[in-house]
Amino acid sequence: MDKGKDVKVYNRSGRPDNVVRKEQDIIRQCRELEKELPSFLKGYFTYLRSNVLPMTRLAYLHDIRFFCQYLIDETSLTEAECVRDITLNDFSQITAPDVNSFLDYCRHYEVEKDGFTVAFENSNKTLARKKSSLSVLFKQLYRDQKLEKNITDGFDPIRVPGASEREIKALQDDEVMIMLDAVSTGSHLTKKERQYWEKTKKRDKAILILFLTYGLRLSELQQLNVSSFQFSRGEFLIYRKRGKESTMPLNQSVTMVIQDYLENERTGDETLSEENRDALFLSLQGKRMTERQIRELVKKYTSIGLSTSRKKGYSPHKLRATAATSLIGRGNSIYDVQALLDHEQVTTTQLYAAHKMNVKRDLVRDMEWELERSGKKEGKPYEKDKK
Repeated sequence: MDKGKDVKVYNRSGRPDNVVRKEQDIIRQCRELEKELPSFLKGYFTYLRSNVLPMTRLAYLHDIRFFCQYLIDETSLTEAECVRDITLNDFSQITAPDVNSFLDYCRHYEVEKDGFTVAFENSNKTLARKKSSLSVLFKQLYRDQKLEKNITDGFDPIRVPGASEREIKALQDDEVMIMLDAVSTGSHLTKKERQYWEKTKKRDKAILILFLTYGLRLSELQQLNVSSFQFSRGEFLIYRKRGKESTMPLNQSVTMVIQDYLENERTGDETLSEENRDALFLSLQGKRMTERQIRELVKKYTSIGLSTSRKKGYSPHKLRATAATSLIGRGNSIYDVQALLDHEQVTTTQLYAAHKMNVKRDLVRDMEWELERSGKKEGKPYEKDKK
């Protein structure tokens, strides 16, 4: 798959070229994967194109490609030596226990790579997605009358925490202030980090402020352009899931930080390639920042706010959670917060209104066994009751 292929976009959609180009790249990767898979799966490919988002489609195709390779390497269900040569008759021999064995295999497996043995371990959330990929596949083959039986009812359930059980991880207000102080002053950074920070501090601060103010998704922030911002009207445009356009209002803090970055730090357009000229956030190489670069940047600064190692810092998604908990904590309507964050269901937004960590803190607040034992709690010595 040639991910570095230069693609020119003839764009009449009204969406920015970079948004269209990114989606086209995902679609191109999907087509390349389809060429590697057996031809009798065409109905499945058509179903995915019509019913799931491009990123989900790509993930499903990767899962099916992996499943087919598993059939070759780990089972006697096929005599094919490459994925493309697996036949419909091979698939007709697959049973629900075979799929369950595959999902169990995916929990822990090893791959020889570059002279090393690489151990992979997947969470139940990942396994559930793989199960979904296979369920859609076998149901579609059954609907297309290529298989006589629908075997999906026999797939073992995979326990995934429900929405109400998920732990909400978000920065507290004081942690946010420590993080913003670090990006503004360079405090708590290593000597090497400070050298890099001197060249990117205004960009980094703008990225953090946008995440904290609007609860943007990583992909929404990464695709922002200079032309997305209309400062005279006090707003900017983002593209959300399923290509939805959304206009976001600018407040004074965001306006000040973005303009400071644009006027005093961002590389001038004359030195940039045409592809990167409109990109809002640039790397030091003058290219649009990747999602991975933005993620690592956020983890670095959140780790400072949390007083932990760089690896333990929070991802941009946790800043989305921080925005949600802060907005609700300040008395804003759950429905208004739902609209701002683009949650499909208000039940998702409600999770942030009942922060479990606050409940836990309240429960253990008075359970200070060691302080009571040593007489340090409220200055009162511990005395055994006398009868």
